[in-house]
Amino acid sequence: MPAEPALSTPPHSDPMTVAPEPAEFRRAMSEFATGVTVITAIDGGEPIGFACQSFTSVSLEPPLILFCADRRGRSWPRIRAAGRFCVNVLGEDQRDLCQRFGSSRGRKFEELAFDVSPWGYAALRDVLLGVHAEVQDVHHAGDHDVVIGRVLAVQRPEDRLERPMVFFRSRFGVDEPVGPEAPDAPDAWWAGQWGWM
Repeated sequence: MPAEPALSTPPHSDPMTVAPEPAEFRRAMSEFATGVTVITAIDGGEPIGFACQSFTSVSLEPPLILFCADRRGRSWPRIRAAGRFCVNVLGEDQRDLCQRFGSSRGRKFEELAFDVSPWGYAALRDVLLGVHAEVQDVHHAGDHDVVIGRVLAVQRPEDRLERPMVFFRSRFGVDEPVGPEAPDAPDAWWAGQWGWM
């Protein structure tokens, strides 16, 4: 019986192995299409929130979700202190909400109607999905916090049939033109800054 081939181990001390610079890594990761969410809460009676594309489910039993937030941000420490939050999944027609919450210059809750959840935090209206959760664990990971949330409830309007907002190659949607002439999403919405507003 022939011997099984040995598995090779990457040379961790190889001097030719160089980690990518932040801009290069950002461009590389833009090849992975993601949805767009807004994380919202209420702290000290004031609604707060930020746009976030690093969101996913973690576990079915118990129901857990995950998002990542820049520790230098202004909104995330307040959401952490509040302890409970809503993940609002945006539809492709909700660029205004993305603009509001994806930039430090965004209007956020200014003249924006929203609901207060049964658990006492802000939840956006007319989104594709609202995931209501409480902070269960927070793990430091480089310049971000990895936040594990325990799901309290999900809110999914039955009459919402449009497609989700998708972020791909620094643009919204996968049907947008590509190449040097194609417009990028405004730098304020990305450039690695989401999660710290």
